[in-house]
Amino acid sequence: MTKTEPGRKPAIFLLSLGCSKNTVDSERLMAQARASGLTFTDNADEADIILINTCGFIEDAKQESIDETLAAIGKKEEGRVSEVYVMGCLVELYRKELTEEMPEIDGFFGTRQMPEVLAAIGAKYREELFDQRELLTPPHYAFLKIAEGCNRRCSFCSIPKIRGPYVSQPVEQLLREAALLQQQGVRELNLIAQDISVYGYDLYGKPALNDLTLRLSDMGFDWIRLLYAYPLNFPLEVINTMRERQNICNYLDMPLQHINSRILRSMQRGIGRSETIHLIDEIRSRNHDIRLRTTMIAGYPGETREEFEELLDFVRQTRFDRLGCFPYRHEEHAPSYALEDTVSDEEKEERVAELMELQEGISASLNRKQEGQTLKVLIERIEETTAYARTEYDAPEVDNDVIIELSDTVAKEGEFRQVVIDDSTAYELFGKISEQ
Repeated sequence: MTKTEPGRKPAIFLLSLGCSKNTVDSERLMAQARASGLTFTDNADEADIILINTCGFIEDAKQESIDETLAAIGKKEEGRVSEVYVMGCLVELYRKELTEEMPEIDGFFGTRQMPEVLAAIGAKYREELFDQRELLTPPHYAFLKIAEGCNRRCSFCSIPKIRGPYVSQPVEQLLREAALLQQQGVRELNLIAQDISVYGYDLYGKPALNDLTLRLSDMGFDWIRLLYAYPLNFPLEVINTMRERQNICNYLDMPLQHINSRILRSMQRGIGRSETIHLIDEIRSRNHDIRLRTTMIAGYPGETREEFEELLDFVRQTRFDRLGCFPYRHEEHAPSYALEDTVSDEEKEERVAELMELQEGISASLNRKQEGQTLKVLIERIEETTAYARTEYDAPEVDNDVIIELSDTVAKEGEFRQVVIDDSTAYELFGKISEQ
């Protein structure tokens, strides 16, 4: 059964799940589809076709992708949509199983099959439109994916299998894409890749992240932010540039995963405890205003209580500005699946909670130091008389909010304002707009 009338192109509901890299893929697909005359709807009940861009990285994300796919199948069986397609990371890992268990799906497509996806929904892929994107983020910020894939072989990670080998996007292409984003009103550009640290090596035989960052800075964006740096081979000259250029945020997201050298070796991270500590010290010495975000894994196979205590001590001493922690999950497509999963799920969750409680205290202490200061913020959204904003030290979707009571003050979403901070919690700042 189909709701599409003869001669009318189908309306598509696109559900984009997972990380910001997936978001960029979905934005490219939407721009290509619209160029072929297709339309999108925000309401699945008004769609003829449902297209789901899945995530396959962690257990919760996989389950969400499966649940949403089952819900879409339900709509198809009820005759409310005519076709359902599934694409992305989950398909790369489980194409055979999904095909067997979900015969109702009209097509499965991996992360490198955009032309095939477009053909299935009645559109044509055009290479000349590669730079074009239809933003799924608010119009004032966007992600710029500077590379695809990964050459690292971290034991806990299936990304190389999902996304393939590391391929940098040429600088000139990224500058064209950034210019188009700027024309759409983007003021904050967030540079992303699975690993930004080795950007350019495959194309130019040398690191090119600093050159790219400088050239983007010259374009006049208000904020440029660096996300997902790998600690090994990180080009430290970028930290100098960050300090020298006002529109490059004093912020770096560098997932470390652990600090114990034995565990780091088992994780195949290529860097040990002493080198990690030296790197952090060097970054902070080059830029005293930098805020560091990191991610840790608790309960990795064989992690003893003593090794976890070492991680706690490291976090306690280092005082990261932002920190997230995940419980280790045995991933059948990752190398560490060959190891015995020695830590119980309950113990993993307890260790995550313990580490995050420690970080909450650190975050609360660091935020108290912001009280009384005037900070530049980007207003994300406004609800009645309350505005929610971010500082340059906060990435979209994951970091602190600045909560502003507007009263009679006029403010707009997507604009920058100066805010006087008068209160704080571990993950929020509170303030009022400065009229000076």
